[in-house]
Amino acid sequence: MTFWDHLEELRHVLLRCIIVTVFVGILAFIFKDEVFAIIFAPKSPHFLPSIFGESPDIQLINTELTRQFVVHMMTSFYVGLIVAAPYIIFELYHFISPALYQNEKRYTTPLVVTSYLLFMVGTLFSYFIVFPITFRFLGNYQVSDSVENLISLESYIDTLVFLSLAMGMIFEIPILSWALGKLGILHRQRMQQYRRHAFVIILIIAAIITPTSDAFTLSIVSLPMYLLYEVSILLVPRK
Repeated sequence: MTFWDHLEELRHVLLRCIIVTVFVGILAFIFKDEVFAIIFAPKSPHFLPSIFGESPDIQLINTELTRQFVVHMMTSFYVGLIVAAPYIIFELYHFISPALYQNEKRYTTPLVVTSYLLFMVGTLFSYFIVFPITFRFLGNYQVSDSVENLISLESYIDTLVFLSLAMGMIFEIPILSWALGKLGILHRQRMQQYRRHAFVIILIIAAIITPTSDAFTLSIVSLPMYLLYEVSILLVPRK
């Protein structure tokens, strides 16, 4: 194939990805009640286990005329992109795979699948643990009794998306470490040497993500991150 033939094939790949994403997004738009029931579930006072304590149900508000419709559209797009992601990854991999050597294909396929699975695990961890804890704390936090919290719909969605992406990227640490190790940039001995430093950094990141004051919540968030670091050490080659 010539260069222009490759561009034409890439155009068809991107077009198919867009069509699938739009189709799933339209379905998400139609099934609004089911989609937003899942999105709003973490704000329920009974969503978290009782060990996290009780919290009043925090109501969301909307202050702009078109905002609910815009949020509905954007949420449908996000859902379409997430659901269509496996198909998009498959199409892109199918496009570039002919250019890979056999030994490269042996690494690439498990790498792509593992990266996607780790990202989804991080997203689910944010949905079930990190975001509910963060929303409960910040939604009930007051500098004074005279200031009432009114959480907007847009703020809720933005925080949910941000934390989901952040935790998804954090769960990619083993893959990133493995790749840096293959390039000779990272070594197992160095990671073991800076294990204590990494633990402190993980605690700081966990404290930023979940700004609560109790050690239990901090440990719930920081422990999986530290385990990811330990797994990364095993994946990185020695000098």
